[in-house]
Amino acid sequence: MTSPPDLKKTAPPVPETKRKPPGGTRSSGGGRQGMFVRLGSDDKQRAAYWADKRGFSSVNEYVVEAVVEKIRRENLDYDLPTLEIARLNELVDQVAALAKNSANLERVVTTGFDSLIGLTRGDNYLLDDEDGELV
Repeated sequence: MTSPPDLKKTAPPVPETKRKPPGGTRSSGGGRQGMFVRLGSDDKQRAAYWADKRGFSSVNEYVVEAVVEKIRRENLDYDLPTLEIARLNELVDQVAALAKNSANLERVVTTGFDSLIGLTRGDNYLLDDEDGELV
């Protein structure tokens, strides 16, 4: 016994699915791509601890943020915290003061040696004969 052709149920065509190539990544929503990362057990525990402490929804989100931050640091694109800036400015001021003190010390030593050499030659204004007049 055969059923009329309009009563036959036909399955809808199966849409062709794209398979991920081995070792590759497939793009997901938001322009992000997947990646497989292997961590040692200690590193995984630390990542889970910090992800939880910083309020990330998962360890994967924490790893994404860590990779982005590391890339920014490699590109020297990061902000210095206020305390580091203050300390750096203090060190710059100290080096400038040290340079000024060194220049002053050099001037004093040079002037002192010039005076001693002048005294040994006898051509110092302090050794001039007095004529009794005050100028």
